[in-house]
Amino acid sequence: MSDLTAARDALAGIVAIPVTPFGADGALDAGAYRALLRRLLDSGVRAVTPNGNTSEFYSLTPEERRAEAELTVAEAGGEAEVIVGVGHDVTAAVAAAEHARDAGAGLVMVHQPVHPYVARDGWIAYHRAIAEAVPGLGVVPYVRNPLLDGAALAELGEACPNVIGVKYAVPDAARFAAVARDAGLDRFVWVAGLAELYAPAYFACGATGFTSGLVNVAPGVSAEMLDALRAGDFAGAMKVWERIRSFEAMRAAGQSAHNVTVVKEALAQLGLCRRDVRAPSAELPPAERAEVARIVEAWGLGGTETPS
Repeated sequence: MSDLTAARDALAGIVAIPVTPFGADGALDAGAYRALLRRLLDSGVRAVTPNGNTSEFYSLTPEERRAEAELTVAEAGGEAEVIVGVGHDVTAAVAAAEHARDAGAGLVMVHQPVHPYVARDGWIAYHRAIAEAVPGLGVVPYVRNPLLDGAALAELGEACPNVIGVKYAVPDAARFAAVARDAGLDRFVWVAGLAELYAPAYFACGATGFTSGLVNVAPGVSAEMLDALRAGDFAGAMKVWERIRSFEAMRAAGQSAHNVTVVKEALAQLGLCRRDVRAPSAELPPAERAEVARIVEAWGLGGTETPS
């Protein structure tokens, strides 16, 4: 296995989940995507996850997911660790992980298995198959299942040394604290997978990184929170929390129905990409668009709205 120290270090920070901009023809807009990535990189982001949920992973075709991975590696150019999202059935996930390796990515993030029947041992077997196919890459399970225990993660880590981090996205800080300690607080890099709203609580319990869709819009705001958390300044982190609360609440409403839509609307307000999303997501109605505009203005960001 290769040295994954740099990969571990990158996870202990802001893990940006870039959006996937679409052109007027509905296809992936490669130029806009690279421009958005460049904005993230220039802001100091050092970990990006193409094909994450905020990238609309489940609405992208296999060809688009491969293109997004390749575009990200090309634009990052060694400036940031690329953590490619993989998932679906085992065969597809392994193939995507191997493609990520061949494209030059350093890590893969394994989406929560989409299956109505997930057994504990089956969850371990699923992730083992992926990790063992790419032993030179760092592997990060995306945990959204509150029933998954720390012992299962410990077993996976024992079998697969390249499983180096966990993106934990169960909205329960006490549960996270217990799982992290049962799995090994120092064995894995613990990433708060519910972004800035949960980052202060999860950092208090042992997380050292957090994912972010907000960073696409306001990278400086996300950086302020990270700086405060790294300094142990939880009061300062909560001041940032208060500034982003309404934006993130809009994303979380209705079981995160507008998770991506709100981010893309803000980017459209700034003239950085179109607001288009793919079904089953939907664009915001006028009242919510106006609220996003108000929030963006309050953050001191400005731009020109793009046509829809």
